[in-house]
Amino acid sequence: MKMNHVGLWVRDLEKMKFFYETYFNGKAGEKYINENKGFSSYFLRFDDDTRLELMTKICLREARPWGEEPGPGFAHIAFSSGSAEAVRLLTDRLTRDGVALVSAPRVTGDGYYESVIADPEGNHVEITI
Repeated sequence: MKMNHVGLWVRDLEKMKFFYETYFNGKAGEKYINENKGFSSYFLRFDDDTRLELMTKICLREARPWGEEPGPGFAHIAFSSGSAEAVRLLTDRLTRDGVALVSAPRVTGDGYYESVIADPEGNHVEITI
């Protein structure tokens, strides 16, 4: 098992991209935009091949209460399991053990095959291929 990437909710996506590119030598991929959800993100790859996903939503860019929407800070961590079958097996094991399932295994809008569970404190953990 190895860590795949870490996601971070941000208010100013371009400013944060610039910061991580400038000070940590991150190389940003193409910007992903989902107009329906008011969501956009960049994946930044670092020299050791680790990645950081910077993400924003309209509620973070506007001065309004978040309610059920995400706040600034880390959104999730992701672990690469190696295969779609491994994603399914680990997800099944976790849910059988009483771990909260946030999202069943599926292909996401940006092409990932993943499931999402909540750790004991409610932090989201993605299990990816």
